[in-house]
Amino acid sequence: VGARFEAVIPVLVRISMVIVMLWFGFLKFTAYEANAIQGLVSNSPLVGWLNAVLSVAGVSALIGTIEVATGVLIAARFVSAKLGAVGGAMAAATFVITLSFFFSTPGVAEADAGGFPIISVLPGQFLLKDLVLLVVSLWIMADGLKHWDD
Repeated sequence: VGARFEAVIPVLVRISMVIVMLWFGFLKFTAYEANAIQGLVSNSPLVGWLNAVLSVAGVSALIGTIEVATGVLIAARFVSAKLGAVGGAMAAATFVITLSFFFSTPGVAEADAGGFPIISVLPGQFLLKDLVLLVVSLWIMADGLKHWDD
């Protein structure tokens, strides 16, 4: 039972990342999500410049398009290791950028609790979960690279 369960885990991880990327991506086409990420984007030295080129909705739609494409490429791993590796790399880049928001967005850090840094629920803890998504993305990319020539 343990070996069969272990064999299913990579499939479940990949499917869950596809769901996350597609869901996050499609939400970026809504005004609700566009407005919600505006502060994160505008404070970022990496992507803040997009606000000078595109509208709030345009920036969100661009990000959404990238996230949907990433989800599709990760799903394509079931037919092509190369496409899966590219999807994993795109997801990793996405989460490196969103983790950078942890350092550029006001309100992430709260008061010190006896020497232990406190991070806010929003945006701090919301952004910190992307650390796990980054590692999953790297695993997906590594899996695709490992089977590149299969």
